[in-house]
Amino acid sequence: MNKQIRLAIFDRLAANTPEPTTELIYSTPFELLIAVVLSAQATDKGVNKATEKLFPVANTPQAILDLGLDGLKAHIKTIGLFNSKAANIIKLCETLLSQHLGEVPQTREALEALAGVGRKTANVILNTAFGHPTIAVDTHIFRVSNRTGLAPGKNVLEVENKLEKTVPAHHKKDAHHLLILHGRYVCIARKPRCPGCCIADLCEFKQKTLP
Repeated sequence: MNKQIRLAIFDRLAANTPEPTTELIYSTPFELLIAVVLSAQATDKGVNKATEKLFPVANTPQAILDLGLDGLKAHIKTIGLFNSKAANIIKLCETLLSQHLGEVPQTREALEALAGVGRKTANVILNTAFGHPTIAVDTHIFRVSNRTGLAPGKNVLEVENKLEKTVPAHHKKDAHHLLILHGRYVCIARKPRCPGCCIADLCEFKQKTLP
């Protein structure tokens, strides 16, 4: 895929979704961090249901610690892997208070040092909370990048590196959410919705679906 086609793809995705953003509901970087940690192997809708009850009660590191492990579990028990996620969130909050004055750090290294935070989560926080042009490759972005030919790769890091090199500079800040939303609602896993896709004629997927 050449530079011109990549540009056209992102131009169309941006025109189709002028203000792309996360579907997680949050009001502070800390709330976003907790929501993203909870979202691993869970839906945004499921996370939002839990956090709409959690955040009014506890939306700071100290407030989460005051809840305690059992209290936190009670609020997030509807989310998959809630036991391990609760344990990580408690550790994460302790680290934020002891090393970062309770604030969410703005470097990848510091974020990845937090319990339950890997490269993907760090990239989401850097991009969504702080406006860095990072691209967190989740299952949607991995699928779209490979299926369309936009940035094929054998693993998420390979895809991320290719996207970092090839996404047009003025689209980098929004590329993460443009690709996620496209994968979530159009280029879906089992039967992509090619007939209604705004980039169907630019996509290199050979088994396009028919109306």
